[in-house]
Amino acid sequence: MQTSTVLGVNVHAINSAEALRIIEEFILSGTPHIVVTADASAVVMAQSDPDLMEIINTADLVTPDGAGILWAARRLGTPLAERVSGVDLVQALCERGAETGHKPFLLGAAPGIAEEAAYALEQQYPGLKIAGTHHGFFTPEESDALVRKIRECKPDMLFVAMGQPRQEKWIRQYMEAMGVPVSMGVGGTFDVLSGRVKRAPVWMQRSGLEWIYRLARNPRKIDKCSTLPVFVMKVLAAGRK
Repeated sequence: MQTSTVLGVNVHAINSAEALRIIEEFILSGTPHIVVTADASAVVMAQSDPDLMEIINTADLVTPDGAGILWAARRLGTPLAERVSGVDLVQALCERGAETGHKPFLLGAAPGIAEEAAYALEQQYPGLKIAGTHHGFFTPEESDALVRKIRECKPDMLFVAMGQPRQEKWIRQYMEAMGVPVSMGVGGTFDVLSGRVKRAPVWMQRSGLEWIYRLARNPRKIDKCSTLPVFVMKVLAAGRK
């Protein structure tokens, strides 16, 4: 796969259909793979977090999640086809899972939300079977028991909603022990799927303004959004070199 490098982070130059096809190939292989959805905040975090940078740049698939990534790639001369977000990818994989029998496990978010998201997905995609759920409020000491639970459930996909970089680091640490063919960090996706958080109107998503909608709905996301000016400045500086 071709890649576009944004501030040292390698992002695969793929569209949504290609991402879905590649992940289905990972599932059929039966061996563990990690998928990262890279947005602007992840790229900024990776600048000061060598572990996160290494995880992203050795991941089996890195999708361009956000208008900021698309803008940066164009600015730096290596344009990407389209945004491939975590929410959209989870929904597409679950839709396919209803047809193929591939089962996801939902890990993360506050207690009760993963269960609500699982119920919503099964209602939206008749035939989909959720392998299991677990909230993200567990201690490091509880990880081994959780890994055993996931392995016993035998999911084909593991969606981890614990925020970056925690979700990526947890996946990397335990992916071999879990043996799940595809593990992917999905941030706040369960909040959206459960219906607790509304997505921005489609026109805002397509215009790259979804972050404004999210901030207006949840001012606590100011820390995440505050990385955007840093990202823009770093990209502009890189483009002048």
